[in-house]
Amino acid sequence: MPYGEYPYNLDDKGRLVMPPPFREFVEDGLILTRGMEGCLYVFPLAGWRRVEEQLEGLPLTDAGSRAFVRFFYSGAAKTRLDGQSRISVPLTLRQFAALDSQAVVVGAPGRLELWNPERWNAAIAQTFSDAAPPTALLQTLTV
Repeated sequence: MPYGEYPYNLDDKGRLVMPPPFREFVEDGLILTRGMEGCLYVFPLAGWRRVEEQLEGLPLTDAGSRAFVRFFYSGAAKTRLDGQSRISVPLTLRQFAALDSQAVVVGAPGRLELWNPERWNAAIAQTFSDAAPPTALLQTLTV
């Protein structure tokens, strides 16, 4: 499972060097798509297949499900690490996540997240100032 956070620069073509600890996680290819809270999600191909199975199971008759699938799929882009361990982030996704010249690459269960540094700092500050962690997490940590 990927973990940690790494600030990196994007070049003028929208390419981002994948931090060394995450390269093996996405070495077989990856899917970039819109994430929650204005970040981008990066799924390894095997992880994306599991996400697709769940999305395919959503009811076609539910307007909210259709809207979420559109949001998630319409921004999706398949890519691989290039010879210099970079990924190309499409312009539409860079605009969505407000990624200009810098990004924070963050590990999460089953995925990576790409954040605008200011959004990342705000999200962490908000989490820090919010109430106590969820009960399920507290139970896990005290076992």
